[in-house]
Amino acid sequence: MPYKEKTIEKKYYAIGEVAAMFNVATSLIRFWETEFDIIKPKKNRKGNRQFTKEDIDNVRLIYHLVKERGFTLQGAKDMLKNDSNAVKDKMDMIDSLTRVKEFLQELRQQIP
Repeated sequence: MPYKEKTIEKKYYAIGEVAAMFNVATSLIRFWETEFDIIKPKKNRKGNRQFTKEDIDNVRLIYHLVKERGFTLQGAKDMLKNDSNAVKDKMDMIDSLTRVKEFLQELRQQIP
């Protein structure tokens, strides 16, 4: 049986890495942290924020509502307060459909 190298996943991400994932400024991530209760990164002794996967998923959710769907901050807060599970499910469905679409487009280009 061949040796499989394990992929190393980070436990914590710096605010710069999180901002780069969404192509936004770090100040926007800090602002969202103050506005939304669901973003709660840990802070080390120096005061640097350490984001977990869960924090990044919550940032992704807020990014989807505010930047992609065009909600105001208050509207996004209301959506998350009323039915955050439905919003997460819809976002997951959109991500899945986007991946399927990209796959089908790649297949179309491979056909002569």
